[in-house]
Amino acid sequence: MTSALNFLIEDIEYIKKHNLFRSLRLIEGAQGAIGKINGREVIIMCSNNYLGLANHPALIKAGISATKKYGVSAGASRLISGNMIPHEQLEHDIATFKNTQAALVFNSGYHANIGIISAIADKETIVLSDELNHASIIDGIRLSKAQVHIYKHCDANMVEDILKKSNKSVKAKRKLIVTDSVFSMDGDIAPLPELVMLAEKYNALIMIDEAHATGVLGKNGRGAAEMLGVSDKIHIQMGTLGKALGSFGAYVAGSKQLIDYLINRSRPFIFTTALPPAVCAVSSKAIELVQKQPELRQNLQYNINFLKKGLKKIGYKIPDAPTPIIPLIIGDTDKTLQLSSLLLEEGIFVSAIRPPSVPEGTSRLRLTVTATHTRHMLEMVLDAIKRLTPKIHLQNLSS
Repeated sequence: MTSALNFLIEDIEYIKKHNLFRSLRLIEGAQGAIGKINGREVIIMCSNNYLGLANHPALIKAGISATKKYGVSAGASRLISGNMIPHEQLEHDIATFKNTQAALVFNSGYHANIGIISAIADKETIVLSDELNHASIIDGIRLSKAQVHIYKHCDANMVEDILKKSNKSVKAKRKLIVTDSVFSMDGDIAPLPELVMLAEKYNALIMIDEAHATGVLGKNGRGAAEMLGVSDKIHIQMGTLGKALGSFGAYVAGSKQLIDYLINRSRPFIFTTALPPAVCAVSSKAIELVQKQPELRQNLQYNINFLKKGLKKIGYKIPDAPTPIIPLIIGDTDKTLQLSSLLLEEGIFVSAIRPPSVPEGTSRLRLTVTATHTRHMLEMVLDAIKRLTPKIHLQNLSS
């Protein structure tokens, strides 16, 4: 048995040799702007808890109340016996929030993307996918066995070229454009108005992943589609409940026909035990808070602007998009790990992001801002980055 597992040892050694080995770091206590690692308080600058809702008292109360009433498990998939009041209430709340006919809840963003794409696309489908789309989108396309065309990041012109050529040379029963709305490692925003226009012009479906935009962007926090004024033009809006909404799981919002179809054709939905009812109740409460407390987004935006302005002064090239994801692209993996380690020594936790999560030569620190970071915390972060940057001789600085 040991010899049969030798390939694992060899592969792990290869990963370590190339500084790509990953291990789990324990956060002690609740998720917040401040956490503990090895008994020491640190400023957490790499969480997706953008609105600070992960330990919000109202969400905790909702979870406790639902647990007392419905128990801790759904007990089965929703098509068997696991469909409960909190599931249907959450889907009603999501559809109302997103201004769509219906919604469907999945157990994670990964489940949602592979479940949606593999259900609506097949070998007779052309799928156009941004080169920096999330891994779950990529894997969903692979499972579908669709004819995939990867276009350059946010390049709407290339999308049109592919659609033109496909109209002339390829027979397909449907076409699908799929993109992150906010890209998880770069923090920039897809050109949704242009993509919507192309979808209409070439009779294609368009699907967006609003994981990092839900609760963050738009007047009402509905996402990038709302911010850019194209919500009613998007056929499939997917998003997650475990980032800005502070809960767990994911959703797809769209027409009633789409939701009915996915209930009958999406294998990850059909064959997975439903989310615990308490998780659904927590998500419903989070959606309520997002709508009733716009100051959460206002505080977040203030912190985003403050940190980005400070990093630009240090010399970093920072995306202008109003998102809480701020990549400090270093390039070299060793230097990225070094800066991450030095910052942790200063009491600032930000993970080093390396291939295959990002392309070769683009290793980075992925800073994320939350509404609950104080100005003093952000000043400490800026001061540490300014002092530590020269120690690793970064080449991507403009000064």
